[in-house]
Amino acid sequence: MDAVRVALLREVLAGTEWPRAARRFATALRSSVVPHGGGLLLVGTERYEPWHLAAHLVDEAAWSGLPELAPTLVRHRVGGGEPAHLAVGLGRIEAAGRGETLLVVAPELPGEGLLERVHGARRAGATVLALDGGDPEVHGLAHETLTVAEDGEVDLDTVQHLVSAAAGENTLPAQRGRPRFRDRLSRLADQLTAPPPDRW
Repeated sequence: MDAVRVALLREVLAGTEWPRAARRFATALRSSVVPHGGGLLLVGTERYEPWHLAAHLVDEAAWSGLPELAPTLVRHRVGGGEPAHLAVGLGRIEAAGRGETLLVVAPELPGEGLLERVHGARRAGATVLALDGGDPEVHGLAHETLTVAEDGEVDLDTVQHLVSAAAGENTLPAQRGRPRFRDRLSRLADQLTAPPPDRW
């Protein structure tokens, strides 16, 4: 989703918690993946693989010049003959440790096997973040969560667009230097689509 469409989406959701919540979560994500660190692992549940978010984060990594945002998609079932980027199984979570970030996308209850692996990765020092449906066990394991209720005003796909776009923006206070073109375009689109001030 390009910067102008994201800005329009933010305009539609203005007045709700979602743009701010997505930016907060994206800031936590971006802060946890450091250059030359262990990388970002992205895993879903047995029934839900977060392909969409993986693709958007890969795009954001390329556009923002932050290769550490490109995730490794961890899959519950890996078939024979899969290309390398689609052949990473749950054993990769068991090997996760300090310097790595694990992003769990769980719209429904994750299985015990996944929870045990995530718990092990956290004990080994990995940072755990979760986009989830509000499961207390997931919340107990994650350092940072963003809950998307099934019957809420937005769906998981919409929130993933907001999070991935915000993760690629040059908005973290620690960063210095000239803003990237894509970030300037996003801010301009936000300004052009924002409602007029109260005095108007």
